Amino acid sequence: MSNATVHSGRWSEKLPSLGIELPPVATPAAAYLPATQSGRYVYTSGQLPLVDGHATVTGKVGNDVAVEEAAVAARLCAVNGLAAVDALVGLDRILKVVKVVGFVASADGFSQQPQVINGASDLLIEVFGDAGRHARSAIGVAELPRESAVEVEFVFELDLES
Repeated sequence: MSNATVHSGRWSEKLPSLGIELPPVATPAAAYLPATQSGRYVYTSGQLPLVDGHATVTGKVGNDVAVEEAAVAARLCAVNGLAAVDALVGLDRILKVVKVVGFVASADGFSQQPQVINGASDLLIEVFGDAGRHARSAIGVAELPRESAVEVEFVFELDLES
């Protein structure tokens, strides 16, 4: 498999050098799982920028929230997504990041959703290198759960041999 050459199997060892500590997985607020595996893929539920169960960045990007602040929130969403995957199957089983879908609570006329979701994408590339490059959508929405400014979901391919 061509991706096997980029799979270090030691992603978790890289986190401390990036200043990342995976938090406990947030308790679902409804009838869903934080992450689920189907075959060689793990799908996360939408991850919010939560710390200790509280949304850290709320409001509409372009009014209440600056693009840079929202990008930091998207990065936190990615950290929370990694925590959900780690709790389910172990971070070191990730072969590559397949897809990222980001939702941005957007003020009227705001169109910089891609710059916001770069916060998540950049983190994944920092952690996984070329295996972190992925397909992506960045979507503006009217509202998000808990009045969060950002929500991001992920699809990861697993190394089933590890």
